[in-house]
Amino acid sequence: MNKKLTSFSPWMLGAPLYMPGNRRGIMEIANGEKYARLRSMVLCTEDAVSKSDVDSCVRHIGLCLQGFRDTSHRFRFIRARNPEILSRLLDLPGIEKVDGFVLPKFNEGIFHAYFDQLKGTSFKVMPTLETKEVFDVKAMSELRQALLQDDIAERVLMLRIGGNDLMNLLGIRRPRSLTVYETPIGHVIAQLVTIFKPYGFSLSAPVFEYLDDVVTLQKEIKLDLAHGLTGKTAIHPAQVPAIESAYAVDGEDYEMALSLTDRQAPAVFRMHNAMCEVSTHQQWAASIINRQRCYGVEDALSLKEYAEMSV
Repeated sequence: MNKKLTSFSPWMLGAPLYMPGNRRGIMEIANGEKYARLRSMVLCTEDAVSKSDVDSCVRHIGLCLQGFRDTSHRFRFIRARNPEILSRLLDLPGIEKVDGFVLPKFNEGIFHAYFDQLKGTSFKVMPTLETKEVFDVKAMSELRQALLQDDIAERVLMLRIGGNDLMNLLGIRRPRSLTVYETPIGHVIAQLVTIFKPYGFSLSAPVFEYLDDVVTLQKEIKLDLAHGLTGKTAIHPAQVPAIESAYAVDGEDYEMALSLTDRQAPAVFRMHNAMCEVSTHQQWAASIINRQRCYGVEDALSLKEYAEMSV
């Protein structure tokens, strides 16, 4: 297994930066020469690339792979357009230099077309839930059971929620100044959380597409966290620090999390004027501690530290 993925926590991916697979400067970003504090990146061969440019995009990625150096601090993924493109990507020399693949439009219909190709490899995957089946509780429950197979579940880092694709299916677009939770997709997110999270799957937060509304972005991130989502997709480098700074944990929450994981802690106790119950707050406490390890405590993480990421 890739050393970066040993003892993996979904919080380690931070705010994955999506970019077209045919953009310039991919090698510099992949090798950490640009956006030094970026934690993860996704090279897209799907929605960010026109159909007529797919072939040249795959060739471009193949050339860039030759210049990828080993790095322990940056996760690198490719978003395969479909199973056929995944096959072509897997044949590229140097493909072992990426950590895995994002699988778009994922459902049971293309389940085996993707996973059969990945047998015998060490690649991890992040399937994206963004088709009409997402609105069907029964379909999502069946997909969950398929993903729970031992040889499959260990390969899945997290499930991604394709907010814009789901809105497109409804013929709507998120209005400015409103969070995704103020649209019909808010209900869908809550539903996916209750279907998948109790079974050990992490889910990521949908992209925020407006680059000039930091206030609404921050409000949405708070709601992402309240829903138990991990890692919000970034579509611009300037979004990364805004997202990751919001992942720094509240100091009082961190103190409560440490106390809840203390073997000597009583079954229930009062702390910071909140009831803390060891038996029911364990998973919350573990998530808070994992977040703190990656992002520290609030006010300890300064946006100035990320200044070089803004463009």
